[in-house]
Formats: sequence, C-alpha cells, structure tokens
Amino acid sequence: MLRVAAYNIRSLRDDRDALVRVVRAVRPDVLCLQEAPRGPAWRRRREALAHDTGMTVAAGGRVGGVSILAGPDVRVVRGRGDRLRWIPGLEWRALALAVVEKQGVRFAVGSAHLDLVPRARLRHAAQIVEILDAAARTSGASAVLAVDVNERPGEPVWTYLADRYIDAHARSPRGEGRTFPARNPTMRIDAIFADPGLAVLACGGAEAARQDLRDASDHLPVVADIAPA
Repeated sequence: MLRVAAYNIRSLRDDRDALVRVVRAVRPDVLCLQEAPRGPAWRRRREALAHDTGMTVAAGGRVGGVSILAGPDVRVVRGRGDRLRWIPGLEWRALALAVVEKQGVRFAVGSAHLDLVPRARLRHAAQIVEILDAAARTSGASAVLAVDVNERPGEPVWTYLADRYIDAHARSPRGEGRTFPARNPTMRIDAIFADPGLAVLACGGAEAARQDLRDASDHLPVVADIAPA
C-alpha cells in the first residue's frame, strides 16, 4: 500500500510547527505539495521542511511552487520538475513528477496546482495527463496525480480528470472530503486521482489535531491509501 497526501501549504505563511505535526500525524509515503516556498532560499526551506517531517525532497523546482517529498519506506527512482505551457498574463505553472517504488511496485506520482482561470486549467490538465501517463509507461509504473484543482467536482477539468483516472475520494470516501477553507471547509477543490488499474482503499482528510489542521494552512490535506488492484 502507498499512502499519498496532497497538501496546499500556502508557502509556509501559516503555523509551520502545526504543519509539521500534521504531516507527521499523516505519515505519508509520498507528500505532494502545492504552494511550496519559491521565494528567496526556496530550496533550503523545502529541504528543511522535508527534514523536519522525516522525509526527503523527491521532485520539483522553483517555478510553479509544486514539490514531492518521499518518506523512508519508498525508493525514489527518479524525480523532476516540468514547466507547463506558459499562458501570457498568467502565473507559470509546473508539474512535479517522481517515480517511486514500494515493496516492488512502482508509482509515477505528480503534484500540480491548476490556475484560477478556467481555460488555463483545462489546457494544463491535458498536458499534465500526457506527461504523467508517458512517465508511467516508460517506468513500468501506475499514475497517481495529487492536485489543487481550483474547481469543484462536476466542473469541466474535474470531470476531465475523473474520466481518465479514479477520483480517489469518490471511489472510497473517508469523511466528506471538503478541503477549503481549512477553518470552515465548504468546498472540495483538492484531490487525488489514481490510475484505473489501482485500488483505492480509502481517501479523505488527515487524522490530525483539529487545531493544527486549522493553523497549518488555508487548505486541508487529502490522504489516500492506494494499492495494486
């Protein structure tokens, strides 16, 4: 089983100690970050977060603010950061991509943060699927995508991704799944999608202290336990 978490951490602008406690409570094998630090000393800040949570940096760069951290029970086969097509006037988005192996099973895991502009979301989602599926094929892995979709289930990009992959929470929900805003969540805008060949054992919120979840970020994390079917 691989435990994957998706977490928009708002560039560590909130309570960092609470964030560390949340991650340690979740104990993910793979932690997919959105809005990771990307200002001055961004690399050092990400490495320090990985160290404090008992993980290592597996993938991601400065552009796009997405990263993947790996826990001690997985082997990182390779990791990278891919810049997505730039759309003039909008933020430059990226995909962090890591191929990891646990107990002989490989997973190609992507972390992405889609735009607030609908046309950009759809364009980038299609590019992400193309990159992630190619990496999975060439690595003998199954695809997993952790993403801040910036829209709700039933809207165009969510539907596009759910047609290609399994919406992990819809398949095997644990709790209501709402992720934003953290202090009074009313929307499910963060998700984990998995290859149709995988089994989703459970997907939902983090089992962590409620106050820590409120203080750590403006989003709540999503946690999915995934296994070969």
